Amino acid sequence: MADSAADASAPFLKMGKEQTEAVIGLQKELLEAYEEASRAWLERVRSEVELWSQLTAKLSAVRSPTDAAGAYQEWVGEHVKMAVDDGRRLTDDCQHFIERVTRSFGNGRPAAGT
Repeated sequence: MADSAADASAPFLKMGKEQTEAVIGLQKELLEAYEEASRAWLERVRSEVELWSQLTAKLSAVRSPTDAAGAYQEWVGEHVKMAVDDGRRLTDDCQHFIERVTRSFGNGRPAAGT
């Protein structure tokens, strides 16, 4: 009698193990994605610091208000480019996370209707 109960519960134990492994796999993938995104954003912060340092150096060497305005104009142009890149990177990172989570829910299989 005990053997039949163990035999009946075996599929449930296997399913539980598979689900646990899937969740652990998803967590590992998301952690890798977070680490990748963190490295990219850290590099972005370094770029920001470099941009400010360049502005400071240029402003310390200006001889006229026109030179100062030119330095600020150049800084603003670079800062706008960086902001555009930030938006693109953020969108890409979010899409990457969503794809990983969606793929894990579907276990890599297409939806039933497709």
